[in-house]
Amino acid sequence: MSGLNDDLSLKKSKEFNSVYKQGKSYVTKNIVMYWKQNNEPYNRIGCTVSKKVGNAVTRNRVKRLMKETYRLNSNRIPKGYDLVFVARVRMKDANYAIVEKTMRQLLGRLTKG
Repeated sequence: MSGLNDDLSLKKSKEFNSVYKQGKSYVTKNIVMYWKQNNEPYNRIGCTVSKKVGNAVTRNRVKRLMKETYRLNSNRIPKGYDLVFVARVRMKDANYAIVEKTMRQLLGRLTKG
């Protein structure tokens, strides 16, 4: 079984800042993805949602959608990356189909280099 069980989460502010400063980014209208190679046999991911997106319930829903989409598509993603997904304000009204389309688009760009 693959997914977030196999991959780890970024937890510390220092880890997020390292990806922001040393990594690269891809931008869509819904999500910004920052990525950096970590030279490990696994990926580490983090999801952030600004208060601009909505209240705590909305922000947590958006985070859950992003994490679940990543988990379901993790078998298509090469290992060895730190990934940070930042939700943009438009995500407040997004459903699963929109999140999945956006995440697949971003992760597809990652595999192409």
